[in-house]
Amino acid sequence: MEFQKLIEERRTIRKYRPEGKITKDDLLTVIKAAQEAPSWKNSETGRYYCVTSEDMVKKISKECLPEMNQPKAENASLIVTTFVHNRAGFQKDGTPDNELGNGWGCYDLGLQNENLVLKAKELGYGTLIMGLRDGDKLREILSVPETETVVAVIAIGKAAEEPARPKRKELEDIVKFY
Repeated sequence: MEFQKLIEERRTIRKYRPEGKITKDDLLTVIKAAQEAPSWKNSETGRYYCVTSEDMVKKISKECLPEMNQPKAENASLIVTTFVHNRAGFQKDGTPDNELGNGWGCYDLGLQNENLVLKAKELGYGTLIMGLRDGDKLREILSVPETETVVAVIAIGKAAEEPARPKRKELEDIVKFY
């Protein structure tokens, strides 16, 4: 698929087909694409916890997602994304390189997650990035180390809907030239 078409056709999916589970090989493929994103000093601090069993998806959904997001995870697999904190944006002695500190870990993970959702679309899957989640409960259930910051839960599966592309702001409203 041509890249511009891919980014324009990728939509947030909130409903998945029961027969549309992603395969382990395809999960590894989308995570490999995520890994190709640039990162601070090539630190690659993103981490991915893949929840594929129906029982675990239900458990994570019920215990870690707000009620409004629980039905949006139905029939999907879940990828919990984290980053190793105090590495991206920091010197080897632990001092931050600038005022953003761990903001660089979030930034890098965002770049990785964009690659992930675009690759998923290319492979025929839909995704939903959910930032409303119980990070502490996810850490407990998935044994996420304290050295990692839990950021998002991404639902992934075959779409059972085709949302329309929302209107985008005019470029003149978001760009300044000097």
